[in-house]
Amino acid sequence: MTDARARILERIRAGLGDPARSALPRPQRASAPMARPVDDLLADFQARAESLQSTVAVVSNLAAVPFAVADYLGSLGEAGRNLDQQVVIWPELAALDWMGAAVPAEVRTTRPGDRVGITGAFCAIAETGTLLLHSGADTPSTTSLLPETHICVLPVQRVLERMEQAFDAVLEARGTLPRALNFISGPSRTADIEQTIVIGAHGPRRVHIVLVGAAR
Repeated sequence: MTDARARILERIRAGLGDPARSALPRPQRASAPMARPVDDLLADFQARAESLQSTVAVVSNLAAVPFAVADYLGSLGEAGRNLDQQVVIWPELAALDWMGAAVPAEVRTTRPGDRVGITGAFCAIAETGTLLLHSGADTPSTTSLLPETHICVLPVQRVLERMEQAFDAVLEARGTLPRALNFISGPSRTADIEQTIVIGAHGPRRVHIVLVGAAR
């Protein structure tokens, strides 16, 4: 009899009050794998994110973030010049020098017509190139979902290796799951129409990640 089958029968016997049931030991959790070098983890995350059509910039500190954002918008040419007039940001990013970088960013609720949303992230997952954002009063989901360009400011210490670690980190930090968890793996895309990939059909057309704290 397999262990899984034995455990199922054990639970059935317990529910029926069978005094002859055997006490099966609980399966032991696998020991945590050894931590990987940070540089390897970041390289994996960047490679996977770029394979999903996200773009990635690397800066050494938070003060450089507005200027990296300005460079990114400038790299988009005419599209970037049209975008940078409607930029909304999360409150946690308000103290950065957006004015000095000539990025007219506003802390407010996202409105129709906003072209760029700049957020932080709770964490990121290296094995899938995914950003994890959770909803809250100061972390509104609309900032990452409604504008056509989503820029995420991601400290390198928030890059985790696996999905399981991300869920554990959320539970450890909050005690319970928030109302919404948003997993973002590159720009929005669909193949519902004639099996043709369409970018930006249900969300941002661009996802740009600014990794903070990594050596250039």
